Amino acid sequence: MNREALALEMRGLREQVTGITDTAVAAADGLLIAADTAESIDPEGLAALAAAGLGLARRTTESTSRGVLRQTVAYGSHGCAAFYAVGDTALMVVLGDEGLDLERLHRATRPALDRIGSILTEKTTEGV
Repeated sequence: MNREALALEMRGLREQVTGITDTAVAAADGLLIAADTAESIDPEGLAALAAAGLGLARRTTESTSRGVLRQTVAYGSHGCAAFYAVGDTALMVVLGDEGLDLERLHRATRPALDRIGSILTEKTTEGV
């Protein structure tokens, strides 16, 4: 896996959408893969919480026949946390402040998620 490419995707998303404060990519089981977070954020804890939240949302979507989960958003008094499925095996969490434009975020995130999915599934050629 190319962690540098993941970091570039996360940084690129932050540059495209005003209001993004932190991003992380994690495995569906909550293990951190990559993070671009402030020092005040525990990236491992964020990955675990995001996986738990996304898992509940995924299960709710499936049990209510709403199709495959794409995203969920938690709103707080100082911003929001958006959780995106990256296929069946990973997720991306994006934290934003009060100025985050969620519609713009959702539009910018779709192609980024496709690229992140490709990065996570590409085969390494080390040792070949």
